[in-house]
Amino acid sequence: MERLHWVQHRCRQLLAGDSGRGWYSAPDGLPNKSSLDPHSSPHRCSGKRRTVFARHGPHQKEYQAISKDYKVNAIRTTKYSLLTFIPMNLFQQFHRAANLYFLFLALLNWVPVVEAFQKEITMIPLLVVLTVIAIKDALEDYRRYLFDKKVNNNVVRVYCGKQKAYIEQCWKDVRVGDFVRLSCNEIIPADMLLLYSSDPRGVCYIETANLDGETNLKQRQVVSDLPLQGVEFTPESFHSHIECENPNNDLSRFRGYMEHSNGVRVGLHNSNLLLRSCTIRNTETVVGIVVYAGHETKAMMNNSGPRYKRSQLEKGLNTDVLWCVLLLIVMCLTAAIGHGLWMKQFKDPVFLVDGDTSPALAGFYVFWTMIIVLQVLIPISLYVSIEIVKLGQIYFIHNDLALYNEQLDCRIQCRALNITEDLGQIQYLFSDKTGTLTENKMVFRRCSIYGVEYPHEENARRLEVYEAEKNEAAGRSMTLKSGCSGKSLSCRSLSCNRSSVSLHTLTAESEEEEDQLSNHIQPRTSAFCSRMAKEVVPDPELVRKLNWLCSPVMPHSGVSSVTPSSLELTYITDFFLALAICNSVVVSSPSQPRHVVPEARTPLKSLEEIKLMFQRFSFSPFSALSTLSPPQIRGSPRSFTSRLFARGKTGSASPNSTTEGSDPGKDSNLETSNPRHKLDLSARVEEGAAGKVEDREMEDDLKSKQTNSDGAWQDAEDMNREVDTESNTDDELLYEAESPDEAALVHAARAYRCTLRGRSAESLLVDLPGIGSLAVQLLHILPFDSNRKRMSVVVRHPLTGEVVVYTKGADSVIMDLAEGAEQAQDIYSHIREQTQKHLNSYAREGLRTLCIAKKVVEEEEYEVWLKRQLLAESSIENREELLLESAQRLETNLTLLGSTGIVDRLQEEVPETIEALQRANIKVWVLTGDKQETAINIAYACKLLRPSDRLLTANCGSKDACAALLEDLKLEVQHGEDGVTEQTAAGNHGELSSGCAAGFILVIDGRTLDWALQEELKRDFLELSCSCRAVICCRSTPLQKSQVVQLIRDQLNVMTLAVGDGANDVSMIQVADVGIGISGQEGMQAVMSSDFAISRFKHLSKLLLVHGHWCYSRLANMILYFIYKNVMYVNLLFWYQFFCGFSGSVMTNSWVLIFFNLLFTSVPPLIYGVLDRDTPADTLMQLPELYQAAQTSKVYAPYMFWITVLDAFYQSLVCFFVPYFAYAGSDVGELSFGSPINASALLIILLHQVIESHTLTWIHVLVLVLSGGFYFGFVLLFSVCCVTCSPPTNPVGVETLQMSQPLFYIVCALTTVTALLPRLLFRALHSSLYPPAVKKAAQLDKVDSEKYCRRMQRWNLNHSRANRLPVCADNPGLEPSTGSVVS
Repeated sequence: MERLHWVQHRCRQLLAGDSGRGWYSAPDGLPNKSSLDPHSSPHRCSGKRRTVFARHGPHQKEYQAISKDYKVNAIRTTKYSLLTFIPMNLFQQFHRAANLYFLFLALLNWVPVVEAFQKEITMIPLLVVLTVIAIKDALEDYRRYLFDKKVNNNVVRVYCGKQKAYIEQCWKDVRVGDFVRLSCNEIIPADMLLLYSSDPRGVCYIETANLDGETNLKQRQVVSDLPLQGVEFTPESFHSHIECENPNNDLSRFRGYMEHSNGVRVGLHNSNLLLRSCTIRNTETVVGIVVYAGHETKAMMNNSGPRYKRSQLEKGLNTDVLWCVLLLIVMCLTAAIGHGLWMKQFKDPVFLVDGDTSPALAGFYVFWTMIIVLQVLIPISLYVSIEIVKLGQIYFIHNDLALYNEQLDCRIQCRALNITEDLGQIQYLFSDKTGTLTENKMVFRRCSIYGVEYPHEENARRLEVYEAEKNEAAGRSMTLKSGCSGKSLSCRSLSCNRSSVSLHTLTAESEEEEDQLSNHIQPRTSAFCSRMAKEVVPDPELVRKLNWLCSPVMPHSGVSSVTPSSLELTYITDFFLALAICNSVVVSSPSQPRHVVPEARTPLKSLEEIKLMFQRFSFSPFSALSTLSPPQIRGSPRSFTSRLFARGKTGSASPNSTTEGSDPGKDSNLETSNPRHKLDLSARVEEGAAGKVEDREMEDDLKSKQTNSDGAWQDAEDMNREVDTESNTDDELLYEAESPDEAALVHAARAYRCTLRGRSAESLLVDLPGIGSLAVQLLHILPFDSNRKRMSVVVRHPLTGEVVVYTKGADSVIMDLAEGAEQAQDIYSHIREQTQKHLNSYAREGLRTLCIAKKVVEEEEYEVWLKRQLLAESSIENREELLLESAQRLETNLTLLGSTGIVDRLQEEVPETIEALQRANIKVWVLTGDKQETAINIAYACKLLRPSDRLLTANCGSKDACAALLEDLKLEVQHGEDGVTEQTAAGNHGELSSGCAAGFILVIDGRTLDWALQEELKRDFLELSCSCRAVICCRSTPLQKSQVVQLIRDQLNVMTLAVGDGANDVSMIQVADVGIGISGQEGMQAVMSSDFAISRFKHLSKLLLVHGHWCYSRLANMILYFIYKNVMYVNLLFWYQFFCGFSGSVMTNSWVLIFFNLLFTSVPPLIYGVLDRDTPADTLMQLPELYQAAQTSKVYAPYMFWITVLDAFYQSLVCFFVPYFAYAGSDVGELSFGSPINASALLIILLHQVIESHTLTWIHVLVLVLSGGFYFGFVLLFSVCCVTCSPPTNPVGVETLQMSQPLFYIVCALTTVTALLPRLLFRALHSSLYPPAVKKAAQLDKVDSEKYCRRMQRWNLNHSRANRLPVCADNPGLEPSTGSVVS
């Protein structure tokens, strides 16, 4: 460790004079000159950063000057206050065109020359709409107010300068610059810089579930160079100030520096920042200084709320509204011209006419009067109705039990409130693979080391058993539990509020306390720790080779041919060591929330004893290579230790050289924790225990295993049993992994006794077979990123003291970086060749592949690299780019150790879902970053690829080759389609009729896709992909995914849907018309960016085929009905103008006119839009073709609008002229004439909905009856009570008189039947000539059942002599299989 500090100190000295390249931390006691001089210090981020001083510190003046510009920590998500509610709500509402339209009409009616009704009456529609929306907004805002109040009043401990102590304050009182003290399980109130942790390593663990949904723990580090670890933090001693970037919403990035009083600058980055709403875990006490508060925190800046999109239906509706506006203008112009002509030809009036106004001016006035009278023609209120209907549809989707995941207690989330109908119009579906089609629960399946493949056949059988168990349990009720032990208690259920003891000394509570805790606290289990991932069955051949590593017994000469070489054992050891340590896994156990590396323990065996144990093997034939390896390595024989642990260095490794550069007591501290297994017992022979019975039995056992062919399997069983015994007797280790891949590999290493037992910031505690516990010095972690596609750890080897880089990553990257040593190029080329074959085999099986590699770094090379790495880590500008460049510089000339195959099983019912979607004529594309062979295998498994399909593969090395290949593939597809056409024409369509016609599937890799998406080749790629039944894009980046979706959406003008579960799918989800996130194992980034969130891929079928179909059908029919209703009633007023000189008069009182659409006929369309079902859900699921039929028929097509308008014109003509001719020649007044017209119109409109409805429930009937009853009750009451309500007319007694006469009822009945009869006949005729698809399917089912019954009867007759029980359709339990039926 002293050597590491010396290197760091030396590098900082070298960097001290190079301040222009970035900000860094100068060495302790050596202030940075440039930082002391204000004129020379760089200010590249001037205006783009903030300065933070401690609120209670020496910089009070500076704090007062700048703190006033920063937000307080109180949050407010409400829009209004009591004083601002009315003005602000009105201001926002009048941003809507509908309300402005109503306001314009109300103001227009106040102009005397164009006044149509009483001034107060025209205000009613506007007031009703404004009031309803205001009440809704007030209720929503009040709920937000209650939530804000609860959050702001949470209590936290904040340092008080006057009292010199931490006091409890509300979150809302926290300010930037405050010191906040938090304990385990407390939620972080603001974005804080971590200054102190009770952990001696300066580490803090947080859970970000409230932020991004990820339940695995994240590690945060105290700001470097702060001497605060191990002692209680004192805010009075903090004299530094912080320069950091301005608030932003990037959760993964934080840049800045802390400047101490002596001018030294320390770089700050994301691992130093504690984000608001995260939870402290596994750490007793932390102290931080607030840098962002309230709405400037990253959590609040990412709180975007629900997404709003415009659906295709609404876009089409806007066009129809414009047609309605044009129709209104035409009708008003007709009335204006007609009134002008009437005035001009009118000579001797018998009633009062304004003769002073010219006919042209009178026509102009009438134009605006008619705008007021016919205002309902523009269905502005339809937009409000659509919003209400969509809320009702979302309610039923949200509460659908079929979309509820009982295991996760998770239901569908509808984040976009206004595109439900788009779910019924999807034509292209783009899906991620991992976590979307698959479980994203990785389980170690097999591996390849040193070019030798280990199939792990017992492991495969174990997975099959688990699959069977899962299927059996699928029907049972399950609760949300992890695969980890139910007894596990982590920090969440431990008492962490003890400041007097350190966390690692805490043990489980007493039995009584534990029982109490278990009663009311749900134990937190680690992420990705399912039973399948943990219980890996070792491969017997690999176990046998590991036993050679640990066994002191000399091998017999007769078995030397199968003895592993020392080089192979080197590979095996390094392989499993890399699996155990090349990760960011946090280790914990039930009784100890976090496992750290012990500082001092007595090792079981000293370093010399271990080296002697290995050197004894130098006389055994370890130098001979395995029969599976290429020719031997030339050179003088070395000791086993040098061959095993010093690959890459010349000379043999002596005991002195092994410990050179490292302290045996610290860096190479070899410790053993309770060895109980055969491997440890074998090492004790050296200590004089050879006479023990156990050792004699061990030797006999080893000899028998060498001669018995079943011995290898016995080894595996013994090792598996020993792992189980260890798990039962020792604390069960819980691994908190950031990804399921990491967890699977760590569990696999543990199955081979290479166990990760503890982690600290500077070392790792690892159990190795036959050795015990080793403290591996951890120098650096180079985390995984999507550019490098790999992660690495830099460690100092515990036995050789060398700096070693262990790397794991995508095979496409590691294979290019792996170049073997020159002296054994033939061996390394053989290993690469064999490993590549195994990788291809794994991919064909659908396994996820990873490659493992290592590199031994010379001290000089490491010091040069360390200098650049420290510069990158301490830089503020371009920090990410510098770190990427530094990592790439180190990860070169790697030695390939082997590869792993991890199985990621398909989710349940994925094949059935994809088959149903394809039957619905939805093209399914898979966009994945996995290997081509893996993606193809998964596509076969999920039935995206069928055996009859023809695979088109596009892998090109250049743009010209890509252009030529696309042309060739287009020709191949064209010839294939011509062949299918010829077969169909010749009558050979047996395959086609069954729905299993051969299709083309395009498989394209990421590099070729890059060229195909360029402007020159985009058209060819589009033509080719449209001709294929499905497309699989492999090795695709997040940007390529979004580009593919955008290309299909824009160029083909189709409805697209993207579904994914990870952060790499966010761009694709946002580009698609409908984005669906799956709440899986990769957090909630995809869910937060999506329009809908589901828990399983199988829910897509119900969501699209049922709810999508219903929502589109309901909304389209409701819009058409709404337009029909408005046009029909408005035309009644228009026809009347021909008999009143186009004066703008109406034949009904203004109250009925206003309330007709506002109250009497407003609720039935809403019920129609929410509850109507044209087809039952079961039928839609069984016949996905109905989804395509609904798209083809286009319920809401442009021609349907005009058909609806023409039907409304016809019905209005009947509704007006039947009463007109019935009352012709009588002395009825205009109100008496209008009474049967209004009543008939109401009946026609309500019964029209009955005809159009596919479902009639008691709710429909109740609403229709109440609507009709409300109308008749209102007009009767109005005619009895209202004398001066509607001047200048007097409606008293009109309705009572009319309804007392039989003619009124005769006219109403005749009008209603005549108006609705054509539509009724049309519906009946259309259903007969063009039956809907559901009826066709029912008829087909009936025909198929009849054929089946006839076949069963023939089968019974043929087998009646055998005295068998007859099999028929009524005896389903005895139905024979299809293959056994004799036709």
